[in-house]
Amino acid sequence: MNQLTLETEGDKHVVVKRRFAAPPEAVYRAHTEAEIMQKWLFGPDGWTMPVCISEARPGGQLRCEWSDGKGGGFYLTGEYIELVPFSRIVHVERMHLPDPTPDNHVETTFTPDGDGTLLTLRMTLPDAEARTAMLATGMEEGMEASYARLETML
Repeated sequence: MNQLTLETEGDKHVVVKRRFAAPPEAVYRAHTEAEIMQKWLFGPDGWTMPVCISEARPGGQLRCEWSDGKGGGFYLTGEYIELVPFSRIVHVERMHLPDPTPDNHVETTFTPDGDGTLLTLRMTLPDAEARTAMLATGMEEGMEASYARLETML
C-alpha cells in the first residue's frame, strides 16, 4: 500500500494511511524538520512552501505558508501537543484560507511495517460541517502529490 487511502469515520474524523519504503525515523523526521518539509509538503506541481516553521516539541509552534506562484496561497498555523520520537506526533492545526478554519486535532503514527513504515493520520474536526469543508478544499489531491514526492526523497 504505497497509495494513499482516505476514509471518514463517524461525523468528525478523517483517517489517512500510506506506506513508505523507509524506516519510521526517516518518515518522522520528514514530518517534523522544517528544512525537509519544505522539499516535499507543498501539494500539486506548481506550488511551493516558502515559509516553514516547525518547533517540534510540546508547545512548539507550527507555521507553513504555501504559494501557487501566481499571487495565490494560504497558510497553516498550529501547535505541537505531544511528540514521541519516530512513532507519534499529536498537534492542532488550522488553515487560513484566508479566514481560519476550526481547529483540526491530528494524531500521526509511524508504525514499522516490514522494511518500511505505515503512516496513519487521524484528524478530528469539531463537527461534520467542518470535516466536509476541509475535504472540499482538495486536500486529498495535495496529500497524494506531496506523499508521492516524499517517497522519492526517502
